[in-house]
Amino acid sequence: MASLMAWALLSSQTARAIAQQTASAATQTPITTVQLPVQLPEEPHSTGHLSGTITDIDGAVIIDARITLTGTTTPPRTTLSDNTGTFSFTAAPAGEFKLAITAAGFAPAIRSATLHPGEQLELPPIKLPVATNTDVQVTVSQHDVAQEEMHEEEQQRLLGVLPNFFVAYDWRAPPLSSKQKFELAWKTMIDPSSFVVSGAVAGVEQWQNDFSGYGRGAQGYGKRYGAAFADGAIDNLLGGAVLPTLFHQDPRYFYKGTGTIRSRAAYAIAAAVICKGDNGRWQPNYSGVGGEFAAGAISNIYYPATDRNGAGLTIENGFLGVVGDVVNNLLEEFVFRKITTNTKHQGTANP
Repeated sequence: MASLMAWALLSSQTARAIAQQTASAATQTPITTVQLPVQLPEEPHSTGHLSGTITDIDGAVIIDARITLTGTTTPPRTTLSDNTGTFSFTAAPAGEFKLAITAAGFAPAIRSATLHPGEQLELPPIKLPVATNTDVQVTVSQHDVAQEEMHEEEQQRLLGVLPNFFVAYDWRAPPLSSKQKFELAWKTMIDPSSFVVSGAVAGVEQWQNDFSGYGRGAQGYGKRYGAAFADGAIDNLLGGAVLPTLFHQDPRYFYKGTGTIRSRAAYAIAAAVICKGDNGRWQPNYSGVGGEFAAGAISNIYYPATDRNGAGLTIENGFLGVVGDVVNNLLEEFVFRKITTNTKHQGTANP
């Protein structure tokens, strides 16, 4: 009986130990969970590539044009066209967009389109017209340019002494205003060399006893001197200012300086009777020829009575004046240019 109870107790303890070991093993063993991957649907691209070229209306590329992209991104994006006129925006958000294009000297432009996801969009060439606004201000007038040209001409002297003011070595010289014509004539009249030349002419006439009605001695020389100075002054005033203003003509000789000797000589001779108008066109030299004959007519007032023959003196002095202009023009074309100081221009075109 005792043996039977001991066996039952042993069996009960053994069963309890096995149960505890089983429970402990169950508690310590981890449970592994296997999670299968889930395939999500791919999202479409949300950006694209945008590019183009900026040119003028003739197709020439425009460098450094400023292109601003708006509508698809915040804040706006800006880029400049390169040396081939092209521009691009990478990773530009898809959707409707606007491009604002500006470039110096050109009118601004705006382009709009739609960029689709993943699209490589190349826009047609964007052509900018030349700006037509009034941002450019003209600060130098034609009068100012003519004034500067006249000041340069007033520095021109033969051998650095005798005035050579009525010669334009710049073929593109603008026309003189009425005030400028009178100023040029006045400065020629009162130049010290004019008084010296008149004295030399009077001396020759005194020596040859020309215009004998003036007499001899200091009194005769004084009258001859006054007449010689009056001839030059009246010719300068009428032919260089009064008549050119009335007829709107340029009193200057425009130096040619190019072509054959024959063509230059023909031009110099013709310039005595043909001149450039204030409108830039060639026309009969009414002011130059008229000035010579008008000066001849006025000379009847102060020449000796014995030498006044009315129309005869007028015509004679007028023709002599025109011939003198021909000779002077030939000298201007072939000689005086080489000995004139302070010239800044060459002949720039053929007439």
